[in-house]
Amino acid sequence: MAISLWAAARVKSAYARGSEIPASSGCTGAEAAAKILDAAGIHDVEITEHDGLLGDHYDPMHKRLVLSTQNYHGHSAAALGVAAHECGHAIQHKIAYAPLQWRMAAVGATTFASQIVTWLPLLGLFTGLGGFTSHTYLMLMVAGWGIIMLFNLVTLPVEFDASRRALQILPKMRFISPGKETQAVDSVLRAAAWTYVAAFITSLLYLLWHLLPLLLGRRH
Repeated sequence: MAISLWAAARVKSAYARGSEIPASSGCTGAEAAAKILDAAGIHDVEITEHDGLLGDHYDPMHKRLVLSTQNYHGHSAAALGVAAHECGHAIQHKIAYAPLQWRMAAVGATTFASQIVTWLPLLGLFTGLGGFTSHTYLMLMVAGWGIIMLFNLVTLPVEFDASRRALQILPKMRFISPGKETQAVDSVLRAAAWTYVAAFITSLLYLLWHLLPLLLGRRH
């Protein structure tokens, strides 16, 4: 929890600083995204706006690039950095980037695993069925957290690669200038990457928390 809170605070702080630095190109996040996708030969991805802070994402199932209002209309280095990062995912989808393909394939199993690790402890708490040290309970929790941990592990190269693409594309297409603008984008994307690292570490710790009793039990 501490790691996750630290990562979330860091990305909000970096985004706030980056939002104060205007991009020299004067483009909005939506305009930059449209030009990046066009340059990459991607013409079937819809760019949409939604309310909410830092809820930006690329939806490969519906080929939709979703930008928060601040980034859709924003002219800051942070806005362009986030928009270019999401375009990086669209480019990954076009070229069938392997880690993204694995991540997409694992969505269903991960959703089911998330339901297990959320509801099974509550079921045991309120019904007393199985108990928190029972072999079956621990095995189910290990399986659930194992799937989530692997999903988070696969997510890391997907996110780092998208950020790498963004940092290459933005200066190359002259959306941002060297110096403060590039540094701001780099800071925002690095901070955002830590949220995924934190998610992986958290899921790994939960996996070990439930796995160790099983391993120790076998030794006895």
